[in-house]
Amino acid sequence: MATNLDIDDSLIMRAKKIGKHKTKKETVTKALIEYIQKREQSKIVKVFGTIEYDETYSYKKKRDRM
Repeated sequence: MATNLDIDDSLIMRAKKIGKHKTKKETVTKALIEYIQKREQSKIVKVFGTIEYDETYSYKKKRDRM
């Protein structure tokens, strides 16, 4: 899908250089992927402390096959 965006060229060039990308398209695509990943990860942080767990559970005991 072709899209025309008015993006600050100096930002694109900085991101391109830092990321060692070959093209502007590659730079923007990678930036969008990282943006999405960061937003998705922030959803995980919200569930910290809300999940109950069994304090007596021992994964080490589960490893024993004797």
